[in-house]
Amino acid sequence: MTLREKTKRHVDPLLDAAAAAHSSVDQPAALFAALDRALASAIGHKLFTILAYDDGSREAARLYSNHPASYPTGGRKRLAPSPWTEAVLDRGEAYIGYTLEDLRNVFSDYELIGSLGCESVLNMPVRWRGRTLGSLNLLHEAGWYDEDDVAVCRPFAQLALPALLTLASP
Repeated sequence: MTLREKTKRHVDPLLDAAAAAHSSVDQPAALFAALDRALASAIGHKLFTILAYDDGSREAARLYSNHPASYPTGGRKRLAPSPWTEAVLDRGEAYIGYTLEDLRNVFSDYELIGSLGCESVLNMPVRWRGRTLGSLNLLHEAGWYDEDDVAVCRPFAQLALPALLTLASP
């Protein structure tokens, strides 16, 4: 066995596929679809959306959805200050909601979320220079997500950064 064989590193194929999607000219659609596929395999989700946040207006805009009939792209909503916005948007912390009751306490559309078979959520902020530019939002059955999923999701979320920076540019 050569020294190279002993030290050879293995790349996560899901991360590699998502990173490779950056080379497509069909942006950000190719990247967002690759992140959807990768996170479906790595963590799992029934509903997956990507949101961009505007600090000035405190609005969120939906850039991607794997359920466009229920959650179409282009949808916008104003975010009132709350413990959730302080944690996710201001401090850049991931949020995990374990039950439909947790979702009810945070999201006004919890009934629609529940109708899609989703009762838990992982909101993973995408951060740059101390600011949250957006989030990847994974939703699944009750109790699906835990703290270990945050570390798995973070590298995928940060792969969305170039798209969010480009979309936020004037």
